[in-house]
Amino acid sequence: MSLFDHLKKMQEPKPDAVPSKAEAPSKPEVPEPEMSINEIASTLMETQQPVIEAVEPQTAPDPIVNTPEHQRFSVGIDLGTTHCVLSYAKIDATDDEFVQQVMAIPQLTAPGMIEDSYQLPSFLYQAHEAELAEGSTALPWTAKPEFLVGEIARNLGSKTPIRLVSSAKSWLCHAGVDCKSPILPTEAPEDVERVSPFQASVAYLQHISDAWHYKYPNAPLAQQDLVITVPASFDPAARELTVEAARAVGLNQAILLEEPQAAVYSWIEKSCGDWRKQATCGDVILVIDIGGGTTDLSLIAVTQQNGNLELTRVAVGDHILLGGDNMDLALAYTVKAKLEQEGQRLQPWQLQALTHGCREAKEKLFNDDSIENIPLVVANRGSSLIGGTLRTELTREEVQRVLVEGFLPRVAVGDRPVSRTRTGLRTAGLPYAQDAGITRHLAAFLSKQQYATNDLPDVNLPEHATFLHPTAVLFNGGVLKAGDLAKRLMEVLNSWLTAELAPEARLLAGADLDLAVARGAAYYGFVRKGKGVRIKGGTAASYYVGVESSMPAVPGMAPELEALCIAPFGMEEGTQEELPDDEFGLVIGEPVRFRFFASNTRREDRVGTRLDYWTDEELSELAEIEITLPVEDHRPGEVVPVHLCAAITEVGTLELNAVSQRDSGRWKIEFDVRAGEG
Repeated sequence: MSLFDHLKKMQEPKPDAVPSKAEAPSKPEVPEPEMSINEIASTLMETQQPVIEAVEPQTAPDPIVNTPEHQRFSVGIDLGTTHCVLSYAKIDATDDEFVQQVMAIPQLTAPGMIEDSYQLPSFLYQAHEAELAEGSTALPWTAKPEFLVGEIARNLGSKTPIRLVSSAKSWLCHAGVDCKSPILPTEAPEDVERVSPFQASVAYLQHISDAWHYKYPNAPLAQQDLVITVPASFDPAARELTVEAARAVGLNQAILLEEPQAAVYSWIEKSCGDWRKQATCGDVILVIDIGGGTTDLSLIAVTQQNGNLELTRVAVGDHILLGGDNMDLALAYTVKAKLEQEGQRLQPWQLQALTHGCREAKEKLFNDDSIENIPLVVANRGSSLIGGTLRTELTREEVQRVLVEGFLPRVAVGDRPVSRTRTGLRTAGLPYAQDAGITRHLAAFLSKQQYATNDLPDVNLPEHATFLHPTAVLFNGGVLKAGDLAKRLMEVLNSWLTAELAPEARLLAGADLDLAVARGAAYYGFVRKGKGVRIKGGTAASYYVGVESSMPAVPGMAPELEALCIAPFGMEEGTQEELPDDEFGLVIGEPVRFRFFASNTRREDRVGTRLDYWTDEELSELAEIEITLPVEDHRPGEVVPVHLCAAITEVGTLELNAVSQRDSGRWKIEFDVRAGEG
């Protein structure tokens, strides 16, 4: 529809409930790429006139507009790798009923075309200055947005991928880069302006915030209870960056929630109280969340206290950069090899375009069993319309072989992810998992967490068990919408259980793989008011700081290092721990480095526990922090006697402070270690 039609449509009353999937707005078909960027820009300038010269902020009537200004809402935002979603519900101290909606987000789908969708694609497009006509990117709340995000970015980027920013969320947890430096798109030429992963995250949140204010001006988002979700495996720095991105758009009140927990909250809320009929005391629920960028694994135990069922998150997997993006890339390389066998070679930018085409083809093949192949067209730089394209196809057999057999192979529970010897030099990019076999990662996780429920009397694992036996499975993430992939996962897991004479795990029904995380986040805001069912968990790992020995210098030998536990596994939000009896020397006024470690298996360690030896299986090192602490009333280079104080903030981030033993001096060791000038 045109922008004028969209503004007119916004004046119509909206239903209170979310339409079913059958009624949800459909995504527009993306035209097959036939022209180069120069041809596209030229055609647009010749044929497209500005839709409107300027758009003043509009106010659209909605049921929320007429509510009292003191009315509050619980809002959940799924800031996803491939999609963002916002869900919300009224929260009233006198009402235990929880009814939520998913907000349809206005966004450009093409120049001058605006549509509402329940998902905002997590893509940002850096258009060529001649590519878009003046006024064709206007949104209802601004005549000229700073960034093109959402469906239009994905559509334009499918033709010109060198200008497309994607997977920004995955970059936030990349310890090897400065997440506030302009590095995306990574392979863009010099004439394409780059942005930082942090900037892209801010841009998605800004669009969502502006869309909310446009629709509901009497209920500012900055005044609502807001929960933003993150992968359970996000490290402290990535969590800190997510919170900072929210603050950059004025959402200072945002708190964090792990995505697998959000999926469970959504399952509880959608069951309308019947979740207790699906879960029994002693159950171990395995949450498998395979999204666009990551595979997130969590275990939640069902116990009881005073006759009431309780849920406790007992384990979280490692940060596995493996998901739908990898699958699309694998298909693209498969098609690339086929083209090269025919004597057609692809340039790197063409491989990116092919990857986007494979994603759309894969979804069509999974969703329609009657389709055996999908044609693919890859644009070339030639001016000839016919000679300037490469044509091939993606077949159902290729999808089955590459994705089902390649990513979900039938393996034994004793198999482990394969590590290969890495070359000394590599191109810039994300540190994807070296082994694409998700089932091998799952086997390693369940074996590593074999004893995770030992301290729970209601959960009994057989003595002969070699891995923790899940009794139920909850799926989350867009990848698992493909029935073939979901079926294979359950088959492999149940083959492991059957081999150890354990009952097969049952699949929990009612999960909404696209919207569950946002809905669960909104429900969590309701739970925080003392209503509903709360999952107990706290921190997903134990955290440690490296303490260097004061031993004399020995040639060829580095000083010994101890790992000091500053936050134990399960430490709750809003709590802090001090170590007043352990004195350390803090170097101030000159650059120093701090080393941090994490463990998702050492549950017995308490605050103050010191480790002088550990294996890589027990502790993994996080990104190193280099910082110059302020001098305040001391001399540069002075070593100040301090004790440590660690806290898990209400927001859900880890904070470490060094407190002077002599005066009121206090130094915060920041975890937003990948920060630059922005």
